[in-house]
Amino acid sequence: MKTLLIVLVLLAGLLAASVPGRVLRVCSDPNNLPFSNQRLEGFENRLAELVARDMEAEVSYTWWAQRRGFLRGTLNAGECDVVMGIPASYELALATRPYYRSSYVFVTRPGLTVRSFDDPVLRLVRVGVQLVGDDYANAPPAHALAARGVVGNVHGYSVYGDYRRESPPSTVVEAVARGEVDVAVVWGPLAGWAAQRQPIPLEIVPVSPQIDLPFLPFVFDISMGVRRSDTALKEELDAILERRQPEIDALLDEYGVPRV
Repeated sequence: MKTLLIVLVLLAGLLAASVPGRVLRVCSDPNNLPFSNQRLEGFENRLAELVARDMEAEVSYTWWAQRRGFLRGTLNAGECDVVMGIPASYELALATRPYYRSSYVFVTRPGLTVRSFDDPVLRLVRVGVQLVGDDYANAPPAHALAARGVVGNVHGYSVYGDYRRESPPSTVVEAVARGEVDVAVVWGPLAGWAAQRQPIPLEIVPVSPQIDLPFLPFVFDISMGVRRSDTALKEELDAILERRQPEIDALLDEYGVPRV
């Protein structure tokens, strides 16, 4: 009887050891600070760890440059289960409750403040904007400027940047610090983080209007994204985000993420 008990205990131990721990499989860009990188220095990396601790899970990454086709090749191909940051209205994934709301911002050097796309100074200074493609039409700030006739003094910077360098999209903020442009219109989380790393202080002001008529928004709710069929994971993440919101706010403050 004693021998049988020992055998049962040993078998139980072996079975327990053979059950794998829970894994949070994250789709992420390996070179996209302040959001993520392969050294796990981005705030989305830190957020993934926070969420995984709450789930009693470990984080596993599928690395993929965040370009066109990112979700198709990662989340929707079943290679991973969650993207840490998508617009809440994004149609290609099922969004969790938003965990922050941010805005495009004007970035300027000391002595120049811009608060609105209607500010006449934008016709007189060099303006930097990020471009998704080869033309201005697909970049919301450039579209708003073009609608006001501000075109000839606009300088474009690829939203993807030079992927050989760290944080490729930061180039547009660095251009303001260098004096290459006088003002840049940049997505707030990138601007807030990159501005902290420049040799001179930069001013960051949320753009106005928040929605340019007829409908061109500059303020977005940001959520996590899962596959549209994965409602159970979405609901679990919703509960964690609600429970951990104070910690998430502190994390975003650490990275200089402006919220509206």
